[in-house]
Amino acid sequence: MAASLWVGPRGTINNYPGFNPSVDAEAIRKAIKGIGTDEKTLINILTERSNAQRQLIVKQYQEAYEQALKADLKGDLSGHFEHVMVALITAPAVFDAKQLKKSMRGMGTDEDTLIEILTTRTSRQMKEISQAYYTAYKKNLRDDISSETSGDFRKALLTLADGGRDESLKVDEHLAKKDAQTLYDAGEKKWGTDEDKFTEILCLRSFPQLKLTFDEYRNISQKDIEDSIKGELSGHFEDLLLAVGKPLSVNKWNCLYFFEVQIDLLDIRREFKKHYGCSLYSAIQSDTSGDYRTVLLKICGGDD
Repeated sequence: MAASLWVGPRGTINNYPGFNPSVDAEAIRKAIKGIGTDEKTLINILTERSNAQRQLIVKQYQEAYEQALKADLKGDLSGHFEHVMVALITAPAVFDAKQLKKSMRGMGTDEDTLIEILTTRTSRQMKEISQAYYTAYKKNLRDDISSETSGDFRKALLTLADGGRDESLKVDEHLAKKDAQTLYDAGEKKWGTDEDKFTEILCLRSFPQLKLTFDEYRNISQKDIEDSIKGELSGHFEDLLLAVGKPLSVNKWNCLYFFEVQIDLLDIRREFKKHYGCSLYSAIQSDTSGDYRTVLLKICGGDD
C-alpha cells in the first residue's frame, strides 16, 4: 500500500498571500461582464486561491452583485472548461454530494466514484457530505447507498459513509499486532474469508494505525496486505479495500481528482508517473486542449 496518505496534505494549491475577496470578486466580474470573456483572469484567480478562499469570493460576489457566481460562470463559459471552473468554486462537501448522487442516478451504478470518494474522505468530511447530500436531495446518503449496492461492498460503503474512522495521529503497536493477526486469521489462515473483519479494520482504523498494522501483517504472513486482499476477496469489495490508502485510483486520471484532492496532488503526480510511465502534466497536455488544458495544467502545478 502506498504510504503517502499518512504524511499529511501535499497539495499544489495553497492559501494566496494578501488575499482580498472583494478585489478578486470585482476582477472576476469584469472578466465575465466585459466585452468577451477574460478566461486568463478567471483561471489565474480561481487556480491560485485555496478552496476556502474561493468560497469567500463566492460569498463576496453574491453580496456585491446580487448574482450567484456559479450562474454567471455557467452562462459565460461552456464545455469541459465550464465544468472545471464551476467545480472550483463549489464547496467540497457539495461537490462530493453531487458526484455521489450522479454515481447512483439512472440505470446502473458508478462504483468507481463511490469508492474514490468514500475511501479518501475524513470522518468530518463524510459528515459534511452527508449533510450536503440531504440538503440538496432531501434523501439520506445512507439510504441511497443501501438501495444501489449489495453484500460486503454495501457494508463497507455504509461503514465509511457513517464517518466513523478514527482520525487520531497516535498509533498503538499492541493494537496493530492484534489487528494484523485478526486479518491473517480472517483470510490467509482459514478456509474461506471473514469479510466483516476486513471491513471493521480497514474502514474504521486511522490511516497511521493502518500503516503500522500493514507492516505487522507483512511480518506475520510474509505477504503484503494488498496481495492478500487480491487473493481472498473479489469484485467491488476487493476494489474498495485496495483503494484504502491508495492516493491514485486504478483508472487513468479524471477531473474528479483535480477538483477535490488538490491537497494530495503532489503524491498523485508521483504515483501517476510510477503507474503509467509518464507525468500527469504531459498526459494532460496530450489529451486536452484550449482553456480546459490551461486550467488543468495550472491545478496540476508542474511537470515531473
